[in-house]
Amino acid sequence: MASEDSISSNPLLQNFDFPPFDVVDAHHVRPGIRALLQQLEGELEQLEKSVEPSWPKLVEPLEKIIDRLSVVWGMINHLKAVKDTPELRAAIEEVQPEKVKFQLRLGQSKPIYNAFKSIRESPDWKTLSEARQRLVEAQIKEAVLIGIALEDDKREQFNKIEQELEKLSHKFSENVLDATKKFEKLITDKKEIEGLPPSALGLFAQAAVSKGHENATADNGPWLITLDAPSYLPVMQHAKNRALREELYRAYLSRASSGDLDNTAIIDQILKLRLEKAKLLGYKNYAEVSMATKMATVETADELLEKLRVASWDPAVQDIEDLKSFAKNQGAAEADSLTHWDITFWSERLRESKYDINEEELRPYFSLPKVMDALFGLAKTLFGIDVVPADGVAPVWNSEVRFYCVKDSSGNPIAYFYFDPYSRPSEKRDGAWMDEVFSRSRVMAQKGSSARLPVAQMVCNQTPPVGDKPSLMTFREVETVFHEFGHALQHMLTKEDEGLVAGIRNIEWDAVELPSQFMENWCYHRDTLMSIAKHYQTGETLPENVYKKLLAARTFRAGSLSLRQLKFATVDLELHTKYTPGGTESIYDVDQRVSIKTQVIPPLPEDRFLCSFSHIFAGGYAAGYYSYKWAEVLSADAFSAFEDAGLDDIKAVKETGQRFRNTILALGGGKAPLQVFVEFRGREPSPEPLLRHNGLLAASA
Repeated sequence: MASEDSISSNPLLQNFDFPPFDVVDAHHVRPGIRALLQQLEGELEQLEKSVEPSWPKLVEPLEKIIDRLSVVWGMINHLKAVKDTPELRAAIEEVQPEKVKFQLRLGQSKPIYNAFKSIRESPDWKTLSEARQRLVEAQIKEAVLIGIALEDDKREQFNKIEQELEKLSHKFSENVLDATKKFEKLITDKKEIEGLPPSALGLFAQAAVSKGHENATADNGPWLITLDAPSYLPVMQHAKNRALREELYRAYLSRASSGDLDNTAIIDQILKLRLEKAKLLGYKNYAEVSMATKMATVETADELLEKLRVASWDPAVQDIEDLKSFAKNQGAAEADSLTHWDITFWSERLRESKYDINEEELRPYFSLPKVMDALFGLAKTLFGIDVVPADGVAPVWNSEVRFYCVKDSSGNPIAYFYFDPYSRPSEKRDGAWMDEVFSRSRVMAQKGSSARLPVAQMVCNQTPPVGDKPSLMTFREVETVFHEFGHALQHMLTKEDEGLVAGIRNIEWDAVELPSQFMENWCYHRDTLMSIAKHYQTGETLPENVYKKLLAARTFRAGSLSLRQLKFATVDLELHTKYTPGGTESIYDVDQRVSIKTQVIPPLPEDRFLCSFSHIFAGGYAAGYYSYKWAEVLSADAFSAFEDAGLDDIKAVKETGQRFRNTILALGGGKAPLQVFVEFRGREPSPEPLLRHNGLLAASA
């Protein structure tokens, strides 16, 4: 057991204004987390003994427990993502099960659940604010969905199902991974891989070296092709060898569908158990369980998918016709019989001929300092806030990390955020993300203030600056920064003081991408983009013809890309509503049936894509894949409010921005997202703006 002395000096257990990111180390994790869990365990027992159905005797102590755990765990989890070491990783892995166990115990606490139910059933219920009602209902719903309301034997059955599902989805993932790894194709003749870019050939040679062909080079081979995305995609996009593309396509599509890696039975078992779980909880099917915590219902999701499908179908048919005539002009033998393994290849050729944008050549126009200035300038125009540097106010984990204060129009601080922009491959994970450090909260306020201010972090992986050359970005990376800042704004500009429903907390899962995708739209707005896109050496603005190409490329093959997402979403909903495990129709029959309406070129009869559809069988998207499209509809419609007001009318833009801030960004999880949307937009969401932005509107008119 760690000595009292080391516990009392453990930075994880101190009171702090901002997390001590600079001093927390791997050796603090085990003793710190164990001491914290012991302390919280005691507080939970105390709460269960003294709980009463009132805010001071239930919600406030509960929020303190939840907050403490999420702040401290968030801190070490964040360090693992941005400053990873083997020691830190091992320490976190060791205490993780103990933390999960405590969270389950907290989530399944009968006394807490009963106290929330008493509040819900009390005569004073109607006098509670909307946010407090949402908080109570969310707590009850969460508890019900993890089986707390079930009788003992049913609860046991429920927990068994949960464990079994956990195992099955784990096995599903392993099979996909092993099947992907299993396929290898060694190529020794350079003619067979004609058309592939040097970067891909380098990757294939590297793969060959790792498999014992130690003399392999990018120029002379041998080259080893696998089914990993970085290997599979370049072949489908660039390989002139049609037979190679077909071989890879067929292998990719049949991953984890045969032999001892076959996922077919696993999928059936997953669907069977999900249905059993739904029925135990009193729902008709698993899609209803999924929708219980979402903005959509099964009906509204279905209806939206069908609307978008009808609008996307003719443009998708036209896309194929365009490819055929383009391939014909290029003298391609397969022009009249284009099929699955030709589409990606010919789309790539057509894209090059129409909108030849070289991402690399655009980088000098997008330097990180200019991009951030423009982003903060946009936030000031739209939302009336100032983002000011506050480096030195809070400890940071790396000297490159910037710290900012967000101030309202009277100059009062309302939030803070960290920004960690550059890649550090040895210790930082890929991608870009936003996370919360502290949520806004009345209960957690320091003495003398009415609420604790929200603090966020934004992390990206840009190329670091070299000498006096700033970090230069691709256009995609510019969109990503705008996207993550949208999430951060919803966390930081919340006016909700109930910590458990403030900011991004308790916002339905299919609505949470609204502000982030909304911000991305501004990257295509001419004035915004031209204010960013200045060459870092000469200061010249991005050429007009390049801007036009960026705009046009956005809607290239929009019908086809839309149908592809709609197919995934529809199959997902069908399997979780109408499919009967063990009935007359197999999972593949369902897939083929859905494809008739969602694929212009019908799938091969032996298509087994479901066996690697990890999003819904091993990820969080079961009966939820539709939410990608749902959120796109919301964000496009929100942006269209600015288009309606007039993007060049600065006064109208500011007024609309203020309304967006006071609704979408301010109300957090304290109000149902549909009501919040209607309050901003004056009506329910419409798919038309999304179709218009995607160039699909004429088709549906």
